[in-house]
Amino acid sequence: MSTQHTYRVIVRGTFDGLSEESRARLLVEVDAHGMSAMRFTPEGSLAYDRTLKHFSYRLVVVADAADGAEMAGVIAEDRVESALRELGHGHGDLRSSVTDMDTMKINYKR
Repeated sequence: MSTQHTYRVIVRGTFDGLSEESRARLLVEVDAHGMSAMRFTPEGSLAYDRTLKHFSYRLVVVADAADGAEMAGVIAEDRVESALRELGHGHGDLRSSVTDMDTMKINYKR
């Protein structure tokens, strides 16, 4: 069994081809998806604003350390695509930034 690492992944994208129904649903829920709602969770936390242009998802991905951060990004992007598809929201290309929490150096103040 290989070592598991915990990754925090931020997936960013742009809404694209939103239906009127999707647009209306997003606008009704916009206050629940602002800056204060952003959390790193396994299922992901969606954040966007009233312009309905850009969005970000914050996720926690646990994966084999041997696969590296790149694979954690791919897993996260796949989860985001699935979540947006289930919600019926169209999007453009996704890009992710990944932090390996198990190798992150913490500088403590003395």
